[in-house]
Order: sequence, then C-alpha cells, then structure tokens
Amino acid sequence: MAESRIAIYGAMGANLAIAVTKFIAAGVTGSSSMMSEGIHSLVDTGNGALLLVGLKQSQKPASPAHPFGRGKELYFWSLIVGVLIFGLGGGVSFYEGVLHVREPAPLEDPTWNYVVLACAFVFESISLALAWRQFKTERGPGTLWHALRASKDPTTFTVLAEDSAALAGLVIAAIGVFASHAFDEPALDGVASMAIGVLLAGVAVLLIRESRGLLVGEGVSPALAREIRELATAEDSVHRAGPVLSMYVGPDDVLVTFDVHVRPELPSGDVAETVQRIQQRVKERCPAVTRLYIEVKSA
Repeated sequence: MAESRIAIYGAMGANLAIAVTKFIAAGVTGSSSMMSEGIHSLVDTGNGALLLVGLKQSQKPASPAHPFGRGKELYFWSLIVGVLIFGLGGGVSFYEGVLHVREPAPLEDPTWNYVVLACAFVFESISLALAWRQFKTERGPGTLWHALRASKDPTTFTVLAEDSAALAGLVIAAIGVFASHAFDEPALDGVASMAIGVLLAGVAVLLIRESRGLLVGEGVSPALAREIRELATAEDSVHRAGPVLSMYVGPDDVLVTFDVHVRPELPSGDVAETVQRIQQRVKERCPAVTRLYIEVKSA
C-alpha cells in the first residue's frame, strides 16, 4: 500500500502543476485543446485524492457491521474515479471541442502551448514511470493487457491508465495546435479537443468495467480455482472436492470456501490434519487467501 501511495502522490503533484500551466496557456492562446488538457489534468488530480480516500477507508479494521473489513471501499472509490473521468474529463472536453468547432477562434502565438505540452510530457512520463514500477512488482505472467485485467489493485491500474491517457492526450493536443496554426483552421483545435474527450471516455469505460467487477464480488481465476481443488484432491483421504467459491474482499484479501468429501472410516483426528494440510498448501500457493473455510463431508 505504501508503494501505491507513492505512485498516487507522484501523479497528483504532476497533474496539479500541469493543470495550472495548461490553463494559463489556454487563456493566453485561446486553445480549446489546451483547455481540455487542463480539465483533464485537474480531474486526474481530484481522482488521486479520491483514491487516497479509498485506500484509507479500505484499511479500517473489521467491525460487527463489516465483519470482513472494508476492503471494498477501494473498489467503490475507484468506480467513482471512472465516472468522473467519463463525465468531467471526457464529457467536458468533448463539449469544449464542439463549441470550438461551431465558433472557431484563431489561435494566438502557439509557442506557449508547445512549451507547456513539452513540460507536461516530461512530468507525465515521470508519473507513469512511478506507476509502472509499482505495477511491475505486482505483475503476473502473460501479456500486459492480461496483467492489467488480472490486477486486483485499482490504485495501480487506475494511475497507469490515467497517465497513459494523459500522454496520448498531450500528443493529440500538440497535433491539434500545430494543425490549427499551420493550416489556419482554428476548428482543427476543437477537433483535437473532441478526440481527447473520446479518449478519456474510452479509458473511463475500461476503469468502470474493472471496478464494477471487483465491487460486485469477483472471484479468483478459473485456473486458480481448479488448482485449489487439485491441491485438495491430492490428499489420499479426500474422495473429491466441491466447487471453489471465492471473492476478492480487497486487493490482497481473498475469501475462499469449498467442501471436501472424505472417506467415512477416516478418524476425526486424521480429518483435522487433512484439512490443516490443505489450508497450508492453498495459502502457500496463493498468499492473498486470508480467509479459507473448508467444510468436511463424508463420502
């Protein structure tokens, strides 16, 4: 969690500084795409604060009202972040672009836009590097897309997605400013703003989809569930194991329960030892399994 906070603080500091410079440049030059980029950076700053709220809330201890803790608070706030990116980031940017296309205003000297965009690119790259370093420590096998889908820590993939979208948005804004000035077509700057809005909306949909899956009770992967059953049936005294029911209560907090059918002649002491061995093997295979309940039935 400490590494996650570092990535969030880094992103917030970069986004806040960049937002201020973008708004100043937009006010001086009249660039619609720069205004959209400023809104984007400001929304990202607020999103980082919401993720910090989610981290703090998720670490509250269990209580009678929340016997499994409040790990899902992090998923809730991540969902709110996705909604804000879609509405404030994507929606406002697209609307700003539409207004600029309908009533194009000529750009002033675009030099300040290029300076701000270049500085923003450097800061966003640093923020992305921090998020990527954190993501690499958690990344499992497979492709990058598979690793992002498999990650259960929304702070990591949210910051990573935001920073990636920010860099892409900077490139779009730079193209919009250049094309608008080079071809003397102010409407092209508005088109760039609309493209940034579509980009942010697409990223937001992906984040909302991932957060929703975790919030409603996503379980371990089918491959891991099969492996858990195989660990149980590897015991000579186990006749068979039932379906594995699981749920992520938090990024590193998984609830797992299933039943095992043992031979009826097995002494009760051996049954307890069998269950203990299964629990140990499962937790060695997946340390995130913090709650493991095994119901014993007679074969």
